[in-house]
Amino acid sequence: MDLALAPETLARWQFGITTVYHFLFVPLTISLAALTAGLQTAWVRTGKEKYLKATKFWGKLFLINIAMGVVTGIVQEFQFGMNWSDYSRFVGDIFGAPLAFEALIAFFFESTFIGLWIFGWDKLPKKIHLACIWMVSIGTILSAYFILAANSWMQHPVGYKINEARGRAELTDFWLVLTQNTTLNQVFHTLSAAFLTGGAFMVGIAAFHLARKRHIPVMKTSLRLGLVTVVISGLLTAVSGDLLGKVMFEQQPMKMAAAEALWDGQQPAPFSVFAVGDVDKGHNEVAIEVPGLLSFLANDDFDSYVPGINDVNKAEQLKYGPGDYRPNIPVAYWGFRWMIGFGMASFAIGLLGLWLTRKKFLLAPGLRVGEDEAPHLVLFKNKALNPKFTKAFWILALWTLAFPLIANSWGWIFTEMGRQPWAVFGVLPTRAAVSPGVSQGEVLTSMIVLTLLYAVLAVIEIKLLAKYIKIGPPELTEDDLNPPTRIGGDDRDPDRPMAFSY
Repeated sequence: MDLALAPETLARWQFGITTVYHFLFVPLTISLAALTAGLQTAWVRTGKEKYLKATKFWGKLFLINIAMGVVTGIVQEFQFGMNWSDYSRFVGDIFGAPLAFEALIAFFFESTFIGLWIFGWDKLPKKIHLACIWMVSIGTILSAYFILAANSWMQHPVGYKINEARGRAELTDFWLVLTQNTTLNQVFHTLSAAFLTGGAFMVGIAAFHLARKRHIPVMKTSLRLGLVTVVISGLLTAVSGDLLGKVMFEQQPMKMAAAEALWDGQQPAPFSVFAVGDVDKGHNEVAIEVPGLLSFLANDDFDSYVPGINDVNKAEQLKYGPGDYRPNIPVAYWGFRWMIGFGMASFAIGLLGLWLTRKKFLLAPGLRVGEDEAPHLVLFKNKALNPKFTKAFWILALWTLAFPLIANSWGWIFTEMGRQPWAVFGVLPTRAAVSPGVSQGEVLTSMIVLTLLYAVLAVIEIKLLAKYIKIGPPELTEDDLNPPTRIGGDDRDPDRPMAFSY
């Protein structure tokens, strides 16, 4: 290892580990907030107990997840001062603006209504309490929007000028930072992937209970909601991914070329299905390709020209000076494929699940819908389905819970690694962004400590989720079924403290 680059390399490893870990919680937070709000809306509109039970069950998992997301997200802020102080000094005027909005508007707005929702079950009327969880959902989306605007600026810097006298970038058009096409497309793609994650999470857990014939009414509803969410969000993820890919080709042609291991420009350019290449020699030794498809993905034209890695590297050397402007090609290439592969696998399982349940679930004749422990559950109208096939579907549905999480992680690894060697594309190299006074030992120590801490938090998170998933939906009380009609309660003791629902 080049000792001169060791602090930079370790700082990148630390930020990568903590960011990927934190982002496991972000898409679940966004999607579970909205799905929980939707279930509570169904209860308020219909009064059916299964919707209230589902609201409380998924709401509890949402709260566990968001708590862990907040804890792990705080570390991200500290790292800008710990390991990336030169970055903070140079672009803090720009990068700090969306982060401030995220904290002051989205985060505090979100946390306020979370508190009202948690403690307000027995103090707030139905519709006001419902409005609280919808405000939480809006807050999670706003929070994601501002963070993604900051990241999009790093991918495609706009709305700024360089103050040569002060040696830093200064913000000139905040609205442009928030509304540039990179931001809008990245928000669209990230939110779509978030709902794919939440839908798959719901499908997996519902499958776990239905395979054991437990909590049937609630889990049937949850399964169908999860499957519909997976299919719709899967389609939107594919559409938004295509739009974002075209923006990426226009703004960062090196990232597109690296994603396809396209070493030399071609017209038309093929889409790589599988490749094994030699990075030092700059060519592929094995390649399985679909002719013209990359040209279409980049330009909506099957016969257009797409520049390769070697072409873009030479162009950037002329523009920015001597150096190697190639990212880690194997990571970019395989990260791109794992992102697409795991994401579309969830979509395919969602389609399969919708087809299998197209005529909805039935209980055997003579059994009441409310009997959670029905001994002769008939899952599908088509009784010719092989029981082994049914069992295989439940297992597959359970496993799909993890697929979007893997896809999200590799998507962000590809997004950030594909931008290298730039911290801010075309403006600030990564080597110039690291803290100059931090030693290799200091970065290594903090990386080890944070990684171990996150490992402990992972164990806690998994145990908490597993515990409450296994317990299932709660039994409802009279207070749950008859909330107050005015703030503070009707005939209840007005001085009674707010109850902690979970």
